[in-house]
Amino acid sequence: MWAGTLDRVHRLDLSADPVALTAALVDIPSPSHHEEEIADAVEVALRELVDELVDVEVIRRGNTVAARTNRGLRSRVVLAGHVDTVPLADNVPHRMEGDTMFGCGTVDMKSGLAVYLHCFATLFNSSAHDLTLIAYECEEVEGRFNGLAHLAQSDPEWLEGDLALLGEPSGAIIEAGCQGSLRVKVTAHGVRAHSARGWLGDNAAHRLGEVIGRIAEYEPRIVDIDGCVYREGINVVKVESFVATNTIPDQAEMLVNFRFAPDRDGQQAQDHLAKVLQLDEHFTLEVDDLALGALPGLHHPAAAALIEAVGGTVTAKYGWTDVARFAELGIPAVNFGPGDPSFAHKIDEQLPVAQVTEVADQLERFLRTHP
Repeated sequence: MWAGTLDRVHRLDLSADPVALTAALVDIPSPSHHEEEIADAVEVALRELVDELVDVEVIRRGNTVAARTNRGLRSRVVLAGHVDTVPLADNVPHRMEGDTMFGCGTVDMKSGLAVYLHCFATLFNSSAHDLTLIAYECEEVEGRFNGLAHLAQSDPEWLEGDLALLGEPSGAIIEAGCQGSLRVKVTAHGVRAHSARGWLGDNAAHRLGEVIGRIAEYEPRIVDIDGCVYREGINVVKVESFVATNTIPDQAEMLVNFRFAPDRDGQQAQDHLAKVLQLDEHFTLEVDDLALGALPGLHHPAAAALIEAVGGTVTAKYGWTDVARFAELGIPAVNFGPGDPSFAHKIDEQLPVAQVTEVADQLERFLRTHP
């Protein structure tokens, strides 16, 4: 990539104002599985930044780029963010309306990545902590493609640290831990028949309807963990059943997603969902995907220091994020980035740029503080 392609790489100034860096990142299209262009830009910028410095190293694995300092300090902070976005919807390049930036990735999560790249670039030789920066691919798609997961397999030492921060949108406050996610495929089995003689058949779609009714009546559990309140939920996210317009279907399928609090393990989540669904011999169930949640971990000294540095406001993270990957390794991790997560993935994805500056200032203050 270095020999003859530098002239085709987007030039990023990592030391520039993080708002300008956010705009530059948004203007590089990078939907999942198409991150090479932005990975090239990040890699070149990092390598030029630390060129010939023996205590900083940069690696690239696929379209995941990572850099870290090795100054021998007492603590290490990992700054991680994904470079991919959902598919574009005619919302790149960015545009400004007053103090609001619009564009794909402004919220999820090129603004958070911009802040992390900026802090690494300006503090890599002066931070009170050794720093690791990970810009990884394929977060917005199936977990088997996730660049952070691949890095954990190929180079697990690159995830090690005393605290990990994920630049996911959190409204410029700390969102601790994350929910787990269980997705199952429920299949109802019946008997096919002509719809004019429906009594000769057994409508699988109708059987599925009974289970959907139980899900609709489900009252979610609300649980407080370390002062973070998690609300569980079970929802049908896909339904399919069809043979022909004059035929009783003998099979109907649906996907059910259970978002569970991080105090449940995978088996407990499966047992609870089975209890709610109440499936009998006319059904089969298959686990389609399971991702464990992450406890807040706010009792760790490094996490407590971050909370103090950003003003003490902490809330629970609704949804699953890669903090769970760090939690599995015993590393406390939180979500901390600009942007309202309710705008993530929307066509009119938008960000008040003041939050970028706010998060950058708070993170810089924390990273300059001795542990």
